[in-house]
Amino acid sequence: MNISQAKDYIKHSIQIYLKKDEFGDYRIPVVRQRPIFLLGAPGIGKTAIMEQIAQEMGIALVSYSMTHHTRQSALGLPFIKQKDYGGQTYDVSEYTMSEILASIYDTMEESGVTEGILFLDEINCVSETLAPSMLQFLQYKVFGKHKVPEGWVIVTAGNPPEYNKSVREFDVVTMDRLKVLEVEADYATWKQYAKERGVHSAVLNFLELKKEYFYHIETTVKGRSYVTARGWEDLSEVMLMYEEDGLTVDESLFAQYLQNERIVKEFGAYYDLYNKYKRDYQVEALLSGDISENAVAKAKEASFDERLSLLGMLLDTVQSEMKDIVETSDFLSELMVPLKAVKAADSVYDMLEKQMQARDTLMKTQEKANALSSSQRRMHKRILTFLSTVRKNILEENIADGEAAFSYVKQEFDGKVAAMKEAVSKASGRIHHLFEFANAAFAEGNEMLVLVTELTVNASSSRYISMFGCEDYHKYNKLLMVSERKEDLRDEIEKLIF
Repeated sequence: MNISQAKDYIKHSIQIYLKKDEFGDYRIPVVRQRPIFLLGAPGIGKTAIMEQIAQEMGIALVSYSMTHHTRQSALGLPFIKQKDYGGQTYDVSEYTMSEILASIYDTMEESGVTEGILFLDEINCVSETLAPSMLQFLQYKVFGKHKVPEGWVIVTAGNPPEYNKSVREFDVVTMDRLKVLEVEADYATWKQYAKERGVHSAVLNFLELKKEYFYHIETTVKGRSYVTARGWEDLSEVMLMYEEDGLTVDESLFAQYLQNERIVKEFGAYYDLYNKYKRDYQVEALLSGDISENAVAKAKEASFDERLSLLGMLLDTVQSEMKDIVETSDFLSELMVPLKAVKAADSVYDMLEKQMQARDTLMKTQEKANALSSSQRRMHKRILTFLSTVRKNILEENIADGEAAFSYVKQEFDGKVAAMKEAVSKASGRIHHLFEFANAAFAEGNEMLVLVTELTVNASSSRYISMFGCEDYHKYNKLLMVSERKEDLRDEIEKLIF
């Protein structure tokens, strides 16, 4: 299965493990709640999906890598305790609480969230002294003499032996106590994630043409070489920063993240072409409506790879703008919640302070539970910034508390709404110019199919279109019947590219 399917299976497992009866007891006893074992190659996103699951389900997450743990650190340290048996006093060995279990209790206390996921990565790489104790843990959820708290689901992960020399294969007895999910690298699944994460369009366009390089491991005369999804994402992030600061992006940079000489050279050659396409076609000019006959003629005569790269650059730009607008819309909707409380309050100034404190507490609680996504963090900070700014301005400009103060707050909010509407108007024009150019250069050919399909399957662009509409999209979507044939069209596009 791919990582997205694994994520759904894990969510469903957690959902049923946490179901309770009318007395508040878990319907599946803890001893029958099989730990989940996520088995897959390194760098395909096993850790990332655990964070996403915790965030989406509103539960806590405690994560540990087992490679550095010894028997003592995992099970606790021994100490001597005196006990009376049959009138005699004896020295008895006891164990302190495991660092891992202590982290769970700390998380519950600090966040107030009592249910969660204990994620143990690289569990099949545990030390030889710890290995015998893992069977007891996997069956009874016990470290030493201390149990994992009820309401905490155990998810483990590991790499197959071919990827890690430290791996020790579990025996049948151990595997029979696990719910095993074998995960394979899948570009189509990662692509949707990468689009939402803002991965560099040069990376996405290159992998669209060279899907076999998305995840690649081989043994050469120089040793093991590898390229992983994690490597591409990390490279993308640093490329964007380099470009922002005007620094040189070249093969020496690529080689720091892609451990394969051939792929580094091919991506380096493509990156040069990518920048050439940007210069030759003047992407920004096209989206602004300056569609020259020369650009249309050049696109018509270009190879399919070049047309696909051009389309990728155009799509990346407009989808990024769509995503920003959708996030702003979500921010304004969320901001209305504290503003309603401000409107109903006797003192606008005091209520703004209370709402800031409540929002800050919520953000910190989610952070302590390790259940705060980057998008949620941005949302909280945008709301805090707005509330803090209007509160500060009310004070500095001596605006009378009450009706006058709220009128000012509403004015600032309305200004944000107006700015978003202006952004929607601008984006709508740019999307229209994208379709206009695609129609002129590609008519209703395969590239138009790719364009409409990408807008349909991408989460941000599909939300944008459902919220604000797009006549061009609906026109070509109807002609190509994309909505009704999403899966078939994906297969068709795969065949076109190869």
